[in-house]
Amino acid sequence: MKIPFDPRRRRAVVNPDGTMSIVEHLYELRTRLLWSLLAIVLTSIVGFWWYSHGPFGLPSTGHLLTGPYCDLPPTSRASITRDGECRLLATGVFDQFNLRLKVAVATGVLLACPVWLYQIWAFIVPALHRNEKRYTAAFVALGGTLFVSGAVLGYLMITSAFNFFLSVGNETQVTALQGPDYFSFVLNVMAIFGISFELPLFIIALNLVGVLKYAKLKQWRRGLLLSMFVFAAFLTPTGDPFTMLTLGAALAVLLELSIQFARWNDRRKAKRSVGADAWTGELDDETASPAPSSPQPIGASAGPSGSTLAAPAPLDEPEKITRASIPRSGFDDVL
Repeated sequence: MKIPFDPRRRRAVVNPDGTMSIVEHLYELRTRLLWSLLAIVLTSIVGFWWYSHGPFGLPSTGHLLTGPYCDLPPTSRASITRDGECRLLATGVFDQFNLRLKVAVATGVLLACPVWLYQIWAFIVPALHRNEKRYTAAFVALGGTLFVSGAVLGYLMITSAFNFFLSVGNETQVTALQGPDYFSFVLNVMAIFGISFELPLFIIALNLVGVLKYAKLKQWRRGLLLSMFVFAAFLTPTGDPFTMLTLGAALAVLLELSIQFARWNDRRKAKRSVGADAWTGELDDETASPAPSSPQPIGASAGPSGSTLAAPAPLDEPEKITRASIPRSGFDDVL
């Protein structure tokens, strides 16, 4: 009877240490992606309902996202309703449904961040040692906190940017924003800030795996800090210097924290390695044995004081007896 191939069963039997072939890696990646997509679909359903309903006394996501625009002075935005209530403009037949669906998916990604962050970590875990797998809960909690913190910071930056851009020149014109354009702008800024805040977490993960050492991070520190501000300048859609500097400074602080974590982690590994070598008297698998300081001759041995004794001199070869070497008298006696 032929047993169907199961990559998880094969990995558990053939590779108990967690190593996998390229095919097994692809199966593992597919499984992680499917679980992440399933979690995002379920939380997107919640986000679709949350768009117009506020659970547990919280404001709805539709009202929350329109806050930066509706908080502007009435003289800075157009009033397109009879009762003067702040509304966005929809010019297409499917604009309202598409807008609600887009906000629902964005909310689902935000709510499902613990799940897809765990799937990312679980994909990296086979490369870690057993005692390092205990960081799973800390990785997921820290990743979710950083993503939400970045999204909240992006939301606050949108409010300050709107107060500057939509209040300049309101004496001569008024702003009437369309719903799809406005929500795309807000969601893009929040996504950029949230994903950017995950960068230090991936540096920590690479350091735990052993791919990125503290020595390299220390060598690249200035370039990395400069790249944080360049990254913020290119990816910030508002274009104002205040938002770019805020994102760049936040990323620089998070980068420095991740570098310091790499420093602590590498020191801890070095101390543990030295302690293991002193206890067992052996070297680890990555350290080469030291070469002898000077070659010793064959047959040499150590003296009582640790000095090297010279090898004994070789025995003299027996002297060859020839007719010329025998005395004349002795030669005559022989004859």
